[in-house]
Amino acid sequence: MLIEKILKIDQSISRRFLLAEDKIFLRKFAAFFAHSGDSWFLEIGLFLIWIFTNGKWHSYSALFAGAIVIQAVIVITIKFLIKRRRPEGDWGAVYRNADPHSFPSGHAARAIMLSAISFGLGINLLGWILLIWGICVSFARVSLGVHYITDIIAGWVIGVILAAGILAAQPIFYRLFPFVF
Repeated sequence: MLIEKILKIDQSISRRFLLAEDKIFLRKFAAFFAHSGDSWFLEIGLFLIWIFTNGKWHSYSALFAGAIVIQAVIVITIKFLIKRRRPEGDWGAVYRNADPHSFPSGHAARAIMLSAISFGLGINLLGWILLIWGICVSFARVSLGVHYITDIIAGWVIGVILAAGILAAQPIFYRLFPFVF
């Protein structure tokens, strides 16, 4: 069957990205990036920006935070519909226990969505920084064995689509939730 063949190729390619246990520094570096894309971490940072700023950054932080919530709901729904098991491995017990499904990568979707929203808002420097960070987050997740390459690619596609939707719906959000923005 074609899908089984694609999944075997995906697993084979993904295994090539795995970092060996003896690569301690690289694994710590990858772990930093892998965790930096956690939604709770980003939401705390955005909440602090929202509290301590006014004007555009106050509004942007609320928009980003809301986008992360929407993204999380959509990705979790897809994960529980598809139910693809994460790759075998020891790293990332918190992810493996809280969310045993890998497809699509929520971290990849979130990171690329934030980058695309930044570009859409005209915050190009932030967009480029988030794009580079998003790529690092995505490949760190594969190199530590909690995702396959196709999980990442699907996450990126979902992230771009969600960013386009969030940007299109931005005026509606501002009208519905003026007290937030």
